[in-house]
Amino acid sequence: MLVQDLALQRNKYKHLSDEEWRWFLQQVEGRERTADKLPTFAGIDDWWYPVRLSCEQCSSELTARYKASLVSGETMVDLTGGYGVDTYFISEHFAHTDYVEQNEELCKIAEHNFNVQSDNVRCTKVSVHNSSAEAFLKTAGQYDLIFMDPARRDSHGGKVFRLADCTPNVVELLPTLLAHGKRLMIKLSPMLDLTQAVKELSVFSTQWSVYVVAIKNEVKELLLVSGGTGQITAIDLAEPEKAFVFTKEQETNCPLAINPSPFAFIYEPNAAILKAGAYKLVAERFGLHKLDVNTHLYASDTLVENFPGRIWRIQSPITKNEVNRAPVAENHQLPISQANVLTRNYPLTPEQLKKKYRLKDGGDSYLIGCRMNGKPTLYTAERIN
Repeated sequence: MLVQDLALQRNKYKHLSDEEWRWFLQQVEGRERTADKLPTFAGIDDWWYPVRLSCEQCSSELTARYKASLVSGETMVDLTGGYGVDTYFISEHFAHTDYVEQNEELCKIAEHNFNVQSDNVRCTKVSVHNSSAEAFLKTAGQYDLIFMDPARRDSHGGKVFRLADCTPNVVELLPTLLAHGKRLMIKLSPMLDLTQAVKELSVFSTQWSVYVVAIKNEVKELLLVSGGTGQITAIDLAEPEKAFVFTKEQETNCPLAINPSPFAFIYEPNAAILKAGAYKLVAERFGLHKLDVNTHLYASDTLVENFPGRIWRIQSPITKNEVNRAPVAENHQLPISQANVLTRNYPLTPEQLKKKYRLKDGGDSYLIGCRMNGKPTLYTAERIN
């Protein structure tokens, strides 16, 4: 039963107080909303759920397990515990974990959940502390790992885009964090400027490994881990075998190959690679050419297997003077009436292109608008991956 329907049946539950009724609805809604996101918890009968916002903002089980796979040791502290999803799965790899959260209600829920037994995950010893990160650090000992997921909203609820504007202020706390933790793991929003964040955190000559984590071509989070090698890992957890690992220096020093001719296939790297900034290196490693300096689409004349992203085959010849696989002339009548429209570095939006060429949305064909050699260009194509 949907929670909206259940909420209309208050009269059937007169034996519950208003507070008990609200808690009951919160549990039904939490399980309903997070069943796919947190399947392990959905299978535990006595699991408690927090309010909707906490359920929406928490990590998925898939990303939490990935974070847990990156670290291990004896002691760990999560200074921004929240719902406790990350704490729960990371604690599996540590002998003792401290969970720190300033919201008293979240602490009560976490304390209960950490003591619930599950066949899938064994939550090792976790101590719950109702405190701010700053206050806890004043009396904290040494940890093998300090984990933080700072809030990305200001006091008015608006989104922030700099690490120094998050709460707690990780940049300001960095000397203290480094004094108490052998390694730091910081989870960031995909909206944050990754280059700026690394720059802000490198003032103490600490080297950071960077992980750009996506699921099904949507970047979910950025992870910074101290004491690393400086490598950047772009990974889509739907295809982890296609993880792309590189360094900033490799990308900077990589030559740029532009504008192949002729070509039959167009490639777009997955969202994790694009967010990580491997614009030139992805072309070099897969033997591709970039269509334009600022167009993050790539091309080849023969199909490249196992490319980490989408692939299209250019469909048909357009003019008698152009060979097969040539671009569509801007004034040419398109040979399709229905298409999925994609634009990259192109002056018109997908909606404007559909209106201009009177295209119905959908179908098997694609219309790709991009800039090649500085000129707006269109391609008709079929997606093959």
